[in-house]
Amino acid sequence: MQIKDYQIFLLGIMIALGSVASTYILSNAVIDFQKLQNQTIRVTGSASQKVTSDSAAWTIRFSAKNPTLKGAYSQLEQDSAKIKDFFISNGVDAKSIEFSVIDSYPQYKKFPGSYNTTNEVEYYIANQSATVKMNDIEKLTEISKKVNVLVNQDIDLHSDAVQYFVSNLDDIKIKAAQEASKNAKERAQSMVKGTNGKIGVMTSAKLGVFQIVPVDSTAVEDYGINDTSSVEKKVVSTVTATFTVK
Repeated sequence: MQIKDYQIFLLGIMIALGSVASTYILSNAVIDFQKLQNQTIRVTGSASQKVTSDSAAWTIRFSAKNPTLKGAYSQLEQDSAKIKDFFISNGVDAKSIEFSVIDSYPQYKKFPGSYNTTNEVEYYIANQSATVKMNDIEKLTEISKKVNVLVNQDIDLHSDAVQYFVSNLDDIKIKAAQEASKNAKERAQSMVKGTNGKIGVMTSAKLGVFQIVPVDSTAVEDYGINDTSSVEKKVVSTVTATFTVK
């Protein structure tokens, strides 16, 4: 059977139309897919939890100066004994007192009217520190207020502020991160509610740095804060999450 010219013509038109239609359908499918891919929302959730410190540490740094290294070490030994007696007399267990390794160095004489030093030793300086760690934070805080007792014994010292710590901080951070993720989803749902949209799956999430600050503080640092100056603290966590929108 021979195919007429007009039949070939009609066949060509049908093929062309089919090609156009398939291209249109495919392009619409690609567009719809891209739209679906772009229908996401990014939000930052936050959560905070109040915590109470359950341990504390107090450090006293003291030094001795003497024309001889032996004399400096001897003076430091006497001062360390006085400091130990001070802690024990205030109810601190001897096992809770930690003395650091002694650090010593010579101080050289200077040329008259100059900042340049000679090779002659003027005196030696020896440094050491004593740290007490206790779970009874109130007791240690009260002891630290009596540091003048040591000053009155002619000990050359520097008293650090008492530091307060939370022992289960890692567990608290995990819980805070979970709550921040939950808050991020709630915020996303609230934002799309007005458009009758729905939140789909979480496609990405980034945990921010933790801010451990005093309860009333609003301070934030890029690298995080780890406050040890207050007994009552709050742990602040942030999570930036991306969700699909249906």
